[in-house]
Amino acid sequence: MTVTLKKRLMMILVVALCAGGIYGVGMLGISVSRNAEEAAEDDSLFGHRETLYLWYTDEALTDYLNSVAVSYGEYQSDVRVIPVYTPGREYLETLNQASLNAEEMPDLYIVSNDSLEKAYLAGLASGVRPPEDTKPLDEIFPETAVRAVTYHDRQIGYPFYFETSCLLYNETYLKDWARAQIEAENDAAAAMEVQEDLDDGGEPEESIEGSQDDASEDMISEEDVAQRVEQALPETIDDILEFADVYDAPEQVEAVFKWDVSDIFYNYFFVGDSIDVGGRDGDRSDSIHIYNENAIRCMRVYQNLNQFFSIDTTEISYDGVLQDFMDGKIVYTVATTDALKKIETAAAEGNFAYEYGVSMMPDVSGELGSASLSVTQCVVVNGYSVKKDMANEFAAYLTERATDTLYERTGKLPVYDSGDTYSAPDKEAFLQEYMCSVPMPKMIETSNFWVELEITFARIWDGGDANRDLKALSEKIMSQVVGGQYEEEYIDVPEETTEEETAEDGAENEDSEDSAEDDGDGAA
Repeated sequence: MTVTLKKRLMMILVVALCAGGIYGVGMLGISVSRNAEEAAEDDSLFGHRETLYLWYTDEALTDYLNSVAVSYGEYQSDVRVIPVYTPGREYLETLNQASLNAEEMPDLYIVSNDSLEKAYLAGLASGVRPPEDTKPLDEIFPETAVRAVTYHDRQIGYPFYFETSCLLYNETYLKDWARAQIEAENDAAAAMEVQEDLDDGGEPEESIEGSQDDASEDMISEEDVAQRVEQALPETIDDILEFADVYDAPEQVEAVFKWDVSDIFYNYFFVGDSIDVGGRDGDRSDSIHIYNENAIRCMRVYQNLNQFFSIDTTEISYDGVLQDFMDGKIVYTVATTDALKKIETAAAEGNFAYEYGVSMMPDVSGELGSASLSVTQCVVVNGYSVKKDMANEFAAYLTERATDTLYERTGKLPVYDSGDTYSAPDKEAFLQEYMCSVPMPKMIETSNFWVELEITFARIWDGGDANRDLKALSEKIMSQVVGGQYEEEYIDVPEETTEEETAEDGAENEDSEDSAEDDGDGAA
């Protein structure tokens, strides 16, 4: 089952560091004790080896991390790594309590970058110290990843794998459309040749028959089709709307463009390039700019899409949309990296009969850019660990040297590719989108921002005033940050009219003038 950003954000909001009680420690004790017994048996056979405990919350990583632990034992024979699966919402709280009380202290752990401030302030994160034989993080990882793990100018985690959103499209449908376009152009060209022959005094029947024979012999190459598809991929939201206007959809297609408008992760690209929450590294409470002219315009574009793609926010879900895509009911959708494995599995089982492609998210318009939201899972060395040097060495190994099979075994895309993961175009598109994305901020003061932004998106989608709703959102978040009442100065952004609306208004004015003239004639 897919864990949506909405569910994960709710988990973040209930994390209470250093609170009383040790949630889940009894359950964790069973797992750790079993591993400790295995470690003791290993020591008796092979002599003493230093032990590192690696905590993680995603069960999908279990087999992979166990295999990496084995390979690391061969690489570093005097160190043994024991992965410890740690479920539960209060992950950081449990980790904190275990660091203070547990005999087998977690030396390092995997956590999302937005929790780094919580971890650091609780003493659970220390600055990274890459081994001497490795390069600094900013020479190894993309800038987005380095920003994601940086807190107050200190790198406090090793980027591991990421999540972001891209545009997923049915390539079979686009290829069929491209062939139809090329065929229509060829037919038009043939008809023009016939007409030219007729104008030159040729025989009509022979000319037409000959042109038809020539047309039947002309084969449309796959290269031409691929090139036309590439040209047709949308660069802006307007391109999707224009395509929807001319696309002769197959009977089974229910929507040209459909996505989960109820989840902020799939909506964020609309405002990602226009708002700022936390500055470059997402850790500055004095750099929050939510209410501005571009953001208002972007949200109006978003709202207008409801006229073209009517989607009920109360009934839509990401899993449902992805299933509709795999059933051939949608041409374009917004998807996260998990879609790749799901589609591969469905195709292998005979439940997906199409070709598909992935491209970067389109801009909001020719003047308004876009930027997806991203979450980076990182490996953090526990500030309480007494084995920080060994932990740093393993963290570097895990995130730099052992990622070549990460996708195949877990379906997760590594930040650093030590194999050939990104030789595939669909995965390469996700990496490119990630490199242009906005890392999820780390600030505790704005931890509820994402839930509030999601509510604001839903309100605007259903007809709310984009200007007023963004202003209210900004005032609410800024009041939390400054610790008192905060009021934004109103920004007057006139509603934009389309060429069609302008034409319609002009036609109405002409009709009104004609009517007035008729009334005047009658009165005379």
